Amino acid sequence: MDFIEIRYIFRFNGRQETVDLRLDPVSLEIVNKTVGKLPEWARLNFNQCPHCPLDTGIHPFCPVAESLVDIVARFDKILSYDEVDLEIITAERKVFQHTTAQRGISSLLGLLFPASGCPHTVFFKPMVRFHLPMATRQETIFRATGMYLLAQYYLAKQGRKVDFELHGLTQIYNNLNILNINIAERLRSATQTDSSVNAVIMLDVFAQAVPFVIEDHMEEIRYLFKPYLTDFYQQIIKDMDHSDDGH
Repeated sequence: MDFIEIRYIFRFNGRQETVDLRLDPVSLEIVNKTVGKLPEWARLNFNQCPHCPLDTGIHPFCPVAESLVDIVARFDKILSYDEVDLEIITAERKVFQHTTAQRGISSLLGLLFPASGCPHTVFFKPMVRFHLPMATRQETIFRATGMYLLAQYYLAKQGRKVDFELHGLTQIYNNLNILNINIAERLRSATQTDSSVNAVIMLDVFAQAVPFVIEDHMEEIRYLFKPYLTDFYQQIIKDMDHSDDGH
């Protein structure tokens, strides 16, 4: 079984930190988890999210917090706005960008949160499989809505209720907002500097914005789909229907 491997290389202040992620190709969860004793702030009942469905008897540690232990240890001495040269390597591409520590770490957290196994973040696993490093807000909204609508296609194939109005996606992001707030509180108890905390806050700013921008943003990019809104495309669909009828 070939694992999905993603490498983040941070170069800053004469230092280099390399974070290697190995993901199960089916479950898309982290295979190379942190080993050894985990800190108290990673326990599930430490500032546990109010909407967390997990039982401390079965899950003694918060999945998201557990995935962050190594990151906190690596970047605890770097400040949010410290400049870094970031290199991200996947099987498909290499990305190089000169950016800030918080933006680079935030991109990394966008992988770690869904891959951690947290019930509230698993909905983003398709985006982990097709990771786009350092994506802009517009790119992320396009990918998130596209992912959600493709999920509705699979639901329709199963004869289940579908949601083309994106109400479910809004709720997923609302739940993510609650999670981000509580994870940030955990990290404030665990870190000396603000880079990891602010990386979570950056994710949360986007999570908070999504429910408000989905509808507006859909109208902003409507022009991209103009070919599908033409009579010519409707004729293609009609021709397909006639073909299926055997005409």
